[in-house]
Amino acid sequence: MLYDIRLHLHYDYAAAAGGGRHQIRVLPSTISGVQRVIAASLSFAPAPNERSDFSDFFGNNVTSIAFRDAHDALDIRMSARVSVSRPEPGLDVSPDIGRLRQELAAVRSLAPDTPHHFLTGSTHAGLDDVITLYAHDSVGGSAADTALDLCNRIHRDFTYDGEATTVRTRASDAFKLRRGVCQDFSHIMIAGLRGLGIPAGYVSGFLRTIPPKGKPRLEGADAMHAWVKVWCGRDAGWQEFDPTNGMRASNDHITVGHGRDYSDVAPIVGVLKTTGGQVGEQAVDVIPVVLEKA
Repeated sequence: MLYDIRLHLHYDYAAAAGGGRHQIRVLPSTISGVQRVIAASLSFAPAPNERSDFSDFFGNNVTSIAFRDAHDALDIRMSARVSVSRPEPGLDVSPDIGRLRQELAAVRSLAPDTPHHFLTGSTHAGLDDVITLYAHDSVGGSAADTALDLCNRIHRDFTYDGEATTVRTRASDAFKLRRGVCQDFSHIMIAGLRGLGIPAGYVSGFLRTIPPKGKPRLEGADAMHAWVKVWCGRDAGWQEFDPTNGMRASNDHITVGHGRDYSDVAPIVGVLKTTGGQVGEQAVDVIPVVLEKA
């Protein structure tokens, strides 16, 4: 699938900010065998006094910006053309959890994609006995089977509610509520799998949404999305699951970045010199591109 993606983040400040420094993670990455970024751009209004672009430890695209002049609003615009071609799931060669632990013990690398980075508790996805007990009911067969079953159970047992949680909500709190958004469901799945000894990480990106039959696609109505990557053993490698929709990640999932949880890939983090609060808005368009044949 080929997509044109547009993202607009807008922030209004109650009082003019005399300065600010932010890190932005919204640019998609090229991932071998999964997706290719054909073109991408990121712009800001007002223009920052400083800007640098780099990759973080996990290989995510990061743009660091700084302002010295007063400003009462900030606009961030990203546009990209991305080709996504995820391989179809083949024969399940992932081991059961017992053998998975043996394969984990044989991993000696500390590279960014090593499963050991995704095995212990993190800020938003801490190990929790109650979540581990819930996840244990999914154990059976291979590690991939366990992950898919837990993915489907979260989709079935939890209610999507955009008002129930915030970006600061932790997995244990969302689990008690039995409701939340994609970020919360992903953190719950991550915490549950880690409690079982299965490495799991957080994926941030975009999801193409299809309007109801007979309804037009609403401009700006798509959104950033989150799902889960799971290490399913030496031969099966990393596989991705979407507990919000009860499915494996498909060609409609466009990856921006990944980390241990939301805190590693938040779209924007930083500090401001200001008083009062701020109001933010987000608009996303994920538009399939159909190329005309010559």
